[in-house]
Amino acid sequence: MIGRISGIVLAAGSSSRLGQPKQLLDFEGRPLLQYAIDAMEQSGLYDVVVVLGHRADEVADAVEAGPDTRIVVNPDYAQGQATSLRTGLKAVDERSEAAMVILGDQPAVNALMVRTIAETYQATGGKVVQATFGGKPNHPTLFDRELWPALQAIEGDKGAREVLGKHPEWVVRVEFGGELPSDLDTWEDYERLTGRSRADPT
Repeated sequence: MIGRISGIVLAAGSSSRLGQPKQLLDFEGRPLLQYAIDAMEQSGLYDVVVVLGHRADEVADAVEAGPDTRIVVNPDYAQGQATSLRTGLKAVDERSEAAMVILGDQPAVNALMVRTIAETYQATGGKVVQATFGGKPNHPTLFDRELWPALQAIEGDKGAREVLGKHPEWVVRVEFGGELPSDLDTWEDYERLTGRSRADPT
């Protein structure tokens, strides 16, 4: 276990541009969301919260979660990602010192990345520790508990960018190299990820 660092997987969106829940799309024989859950669980974090919203029951039934992982539902998911972040922060263990955030549609984010971010936080004491790929910031991103009130005050679909933009001095960055782990919003994204066309029944 890596100290008292919680993990939050944001996976509540309606996948409106895709037309069906992207959390359930098949990727190498498993639901796409399972990769984010596995990355958090296998990294040794203190506890993990998975935030669902659209078709939450169906998504929850499709994935496997360990004993230290809790699935919570954000009833306000349609109002934007900020509501899911707020839901996740409220649900983590009250003894947590920091929260690691990843998205549920980035299977390239793995346990080693999560663990490296957590270890960097422990080594530096930075208020925010954020992964970069070729110099571009992305998830995983860790937030010290001191910043949670500011994150919980965010509205809409902005995520934490607004807070980080105002306080770049808070951020410690960890460069992983390679391409930015892309998220999946459209069928074109899915085809690039899998090499499979939408018409392919396999």
